[in-house]
Amino acid sequence: QVQVVETGGASVQEGQSLRLYCTVSGLNKGDGALGWFRQAPGKEREGVACMSRRGSVEYFADSVKGRWIISRDRYNDTLYLQMNDLKPDDTATYYCAADRRPYDGCSAYERGYTYWGKGTQVTVSS
Repeated sequence: QVQVVETGGASVQEGQSLRLYCTVSGLNKGDGALGWFRQAPGKEREGVACMSRRGSVEYFADSVKGRWIISRDRYNDTLYLQMNDLKPDDTATYYCAADRRPYDGCSAYERGYTYWGKGTQVTVSS
């Protein structure tokens, strides 16, 4: 059984940093792309960052590019999202998603992933 668990969400002030963690169990270690998505109240879920199984491919949404860093520990099957210079518009529930396919790429779209976590809340106050 595949499980995806996000942790690290919190309430912070504008300009502060936060690190999100995503652990995946039940898949072959290192298989498949991992991605971060977020959904703000009243908005559709959007892809914010992803990383390929080997870490050679990364994607960042324009809204977070230059502020955030994505990294992956293939041995522990953990994905990290270092969120710097947080803004109130970053307030959302953040979801981690995993793909089982062993291709060296990653998708910014929900259809690219099979397994999803339940989300962790990030709130940024001005």
